[in-house]
Amino acid sequence: MNPVLELRGISKAFTGVQALSGVSLNLYPGEVHTLMGQNGAGKSTLIKVLTGVYAPDQGQILLAGQAIQPQSTLDAQHHGISTVYQEVNLCPNLSVAENIFIGRYPRKLGRIDWASMATQATALLERMQIRIDVTAPLAQYPLAIQQMVAISRSLLVSAKVLILDEPTSSLDEKEVDLLFSVLRGLREQGMAILFVTHFLDQTYAISDRITVMRNGEREGEYLAVDLSRVELVNKMVGAPAATQAPAVAQADAEQAPASGGSRFGSFLRAVGLSRKGALQPMDLEIGQGEMLGLAGLLGSGRTEAARLLFGADKADAGTITIDGKERNFSSPRDAIAAGIGFCSEDRKHEGAILELSVRENLILALQARMGILRAIPLKRQQQLAEEYVKALGIKTASIETPIGSLSGGNQQKVLLARWLVTDPRLLILDEPTRGIDVRAKQEIMDYVSALCKKGMSILFISSELPEVLRVSDRIVVMRDRKQGGEYPRGALDDTTVLHVIAAGDQHA
Repeated sequence: MNPVLELRGISKAFTGVQALSGVSLNLYPGEVHTLMGQNGAGKSTLIKVLTGVYAPDQGQILLAGQAIQPQSTLDAQHHGISTVYQEVNLCPNLSVAENIFIGRYPRKLGRIDWASMATQATALLERMQIRIDVTAPLAQYPLAIQQMVAISRSLLVSAKVLILDEPTSSLDEKEVDLLFSVLRGLREQGMAILFVTHFLDQTYAISDRITVMRNGEREGEYLAVDLSRVELVNKMVGAPAATQAPAVAQADAEQAPASGGSRFGSFLRAVGLSRKGALQPMDLEIGQGEMLGLAGLLGSGRTEAARLLFGADKADAGTITIDGKERNFSSPRDAIAAGIGFCSEDRKHEGAILELSVRENLILALQARMGILRAIPLKRQQQLAEEYVKALGIKTASIETPIGSLSGGNQQKVLLARWLVTDPRLLILDEPTRGIDVRAKQEIMDYVSALCKKGMSILFISSELPEVLRVSDRIVVMRDRKQGGEYPRGALDDTTVLHVIAAGDQHA
């Protein structure tokens, strides 16, 4: 069988960054081909090249053996390449049928043929075993159905290739099952499907073949039945292959011990904390003066758990108690008042305000806690800024320098200082050392470790597994939006943690 889509030696560079380097991929009709890789592996860039958002610097795209050069997503659709993204890009105020036919309304005597549109929309959805009222507003249907409507638009234009970019990130288990049922039906009809996901369970539930990417390169292409979960995780993170997991790691992974084993006096306890499509029920305890590490692959539920603890997202179920008293965080302001700080992994969009000065960025959280009616005097702001610039070794010409002109490492130090001035009892650090140089990483982690010794609790999240293992007093391993197990310092190493992440694999 010849591939319906071929990518040959695709390379793409941005200023100072080689995003893709000689990537090749073959996609065959009647298969689900899954693209796997950690954050920064190049998956999104590859999809954007394939769909005409970016032009490749080198390489070829061939569709049915013919070279193509998509100039836009619309051009890619004309070639027969359709994409459904994580965020459904439809109009919820319009009917299901209108969303399917936007820009292609059937007409009769110069007017929209509403009856024909409804009939065709119903037929398209029934092809996917979906039976709903297509004249009803899209907004009244759950996200999974909206995903099906987006897919049905691809069928309308007779797509040869369907790309699904993280389509399950906001779906619950039943909705995922519904989506996969539709994908299996499309596969049987000969559709070539490229599926991008972070979830191991879903990868093995739907995939025929798997391509692993790492650092902008294709690590390899494998039949799903020939690649064990442990091998997949090894290849994604670049760890050396291990033929068999140590017995202790296998036993721990199978039993998935419950949380609550902290040797520190309890500060915060979460019981049954969950959010639909984001995190399955989770129990978590953080001790006073403890550094608790959350380990796992991107999309495993680490950040989702942190956002629920901070009130940035609203939990559907579960309770949070601090010092034995139940608390309800309806917003981050409530969490800040309870003594919790949160350094987001996305410092560009959720952390630093690039146009403001170092001083202004540094005092934001403290001002939020005090309220808009109790402005912090300028002299006090300057005193705090000077104090923490010196304490953290922040390299800046002045405390009035815009934070956007600082290096990534120094920006991260300013954001850390922002929360330290609030004197938090718990500091949540989500990827605090991502994208910064080795020296800045070491300085930040040394400072954070010293805070723990003084009694501050730290929830530390990082994709760098050796770093989590090195600094954490206790480690909770996450996988596929649920808690996989809890381990004291020294119970896991660079190899065994990968087996815990990949637990449940019969080949491990």
